[in-house]
Amino acid sequence: MSAKFSIELESFHKISAIPNAWTRPQFLALMTLMELEDGLEELTDAELKDMCLMSLNDLAPADAANVVLTSLFSDDVTPGKIDQLSHEMADDRLWEEYSDCQFHERFFNAYGLLREAFNGIFAQPTGVDFSITLHAKNASDLELLDTDLSANLVRLLSCGLGDNGLMHRLYEEQLNGDDFPQASGILWQIETLASEKHERKFKMISSSFWFGVLENYDSFDAILTPQS
Repeated sequence: MSAKFSIELESFHKISAIPNAWTRPQFLALMTLMELEDGLEELTDAELKDMCLMSLNDLAPADAANVVLTSLFSDDVTPGKIDQLSHEMADDRLWEEYSDCQFHERFFNAYGLLREAFNGIFAQPTGVDFSITLHAKNASDLELLDTDLSANLVRLLSCGLGDNGLMHRLYEEQLNGDDFPQASGILWQIETLASEKHERKFKMISSSFWFGVLENYDSFDAILTPQS
């Protein structure tokens, strides 16, 4: 039997960068790829970031993109493909358009850093940071979320996106089926803020590509069908 919920939008913000997406070890790795490793240990985190941005800016945009993508994707993408993507980045929106959505968050972070380094040239990434309260009529229905939190939250949120929306057109089978491995590439980050008998509160980060329309909602009803 399907479980009925109501979803209340508590906050909704458009973002162009994810806080702390780039850490000191990642900046050091970028500098190593650019063969600029001397004297970095004495730099503060802020100084290291500034030096990394300036070093990227000293390169041609495609070469800088290659460095950033290599740091993010070297374990998953061949050097030849990385080179191809590096030349496409300035004209494309790969955090939305790349065929494998599991890569979208990393592309989002790549665009954010490169845009900061070049003060433009690369498209400004468009993300959303939003929080919801999920109300359940029956407290036991909340346990359905625990089988696959990412997948089930995407299924619930899709109820507010319209049956003809992009999510339904691309993932109708997964939304109605048992397996939804792409869900973790759609909802990039999930934080449980509170859990009570009849409600849970979540904070999520994703792309505006998927959930930008939720900005227009205060609340909506949702249904989750238990998976077999």
